[in-house]
Amino acid sequence: MRALVQRVTSASVHIGEETAAAIGHGLCVFVGVTHSDGAGEAERMAARLWNLRIFQDAEGLTNLSAADLGREVLVVSQFTLYADTVKGRRPSFIHAAPPEHAEPLIDVVVAALRDLGATVATGRFRASMRVELVNDGPFTLLLETGA
Repeated sequence: MRALVQRVTSASVHIGEETAAAIGHGLCVFVGVTHSDGAGEAERMAARLWNLRIFQDAEGLTNLSAADLGREVLVVSQFTLYADTVKGRRPSFIHAAPPEHAEPLIDVVVAALRDLGATVATGRFRASMRVELVNDGPFTLLLETGA
């Protein structure tokens, strides 16, 4: 499982003319699932996201997590995190899990985050989404869990 994590001052998901989800200060997380991922990877990813120390403390050091500060989390499914761009000019998505496998695992990530105490907003699986976000500082990280 892969997650692209961005520390944001705000983020939202729009589907058509509707705002499907929105958060203030927190994390905007794009989550990709591969074929070998299971519930264990999803639960580990949720714990890593919630406890990732990328927020500044009083001294300006990145010592605090979303859990420490009670920040919101926006989770958006993103199969393109498993794009293979090694050859050619068109990405291959053979490493991305099919929707039937990926959707329940995205749900596990969301449920596990909520169980840990997070306020979670989500995109809509299989929808054509427009995501707007305002980065908060230099943090954009790629997290991975092993299968």
